[in-house]
Amino acid sequence: MSNAIPPEPPIDRVALRAKLIAARLALPDRHERAVELQSVLRVWLVSRKETAIGGYWPIKGEFDPLPALYRWAESADERRIGLPVVDRTEATLKFNVWFPGCPMEPDAYDIPKPKGTATFDPQLVLLPCIGYGPEGVRLGYGGGFYVRTVASLRPRPYTVGLSYSNGFLPMLRASADDLGLDALLTDDGVVWQR
Repeated sequence: MSNAIPPEPPIDRVALRAKLIAARLALPDRHERAVELQSVLRVWLVSRKETAIGGYWPIKGEFDPLPALYRWAESADERRIGLPVVDRTEATLKFNVWFPGCPMEPDAYDIPKPKGTATFDPQLVLLPCIGYGPEGVRLGYGGGFYVRTVASLRPRPYTVGLSYSNGFLPMLRASADDLGLDALLTDDGVVWQR
């Protein structure tokens, strides 16, 4: 008889995503967590040298990084904020310039995107996380858009996951096609950074 420990069963990421999104939407203190994460992101951005950041439009109860990004952009000239626009041909994202009051229109997934603004390659990309694990493991929506996008950009942008701390999954391990993050910020602070 073998003494080998059987491997852990694979995680059902589809069910896990649904559970985490529902939990995020039901957070009774989501507003307070968002205020804390705004503060964490604003302080963290102060020391960054990048001048072009790709953000995202929040959906499904995600943290909204745009107020912190706007503060970052207004504190120095030549800083650009971009929001993702789906490129259906390449199944990647392009980043178009965004600013408060920017004309918006729905993208292929009915998420608002900037209308008629310039495209640019970000030096730093903020990624929404449904959940996260140790050492910057990110659980996203599973479409692979950010993975393909970051892989296609040269030089590779610095990648930062944003999540509420209730999304921590201590047993989550990276799969072969996951995007490794350079940093992870939550309402508890900087929880991981290379």
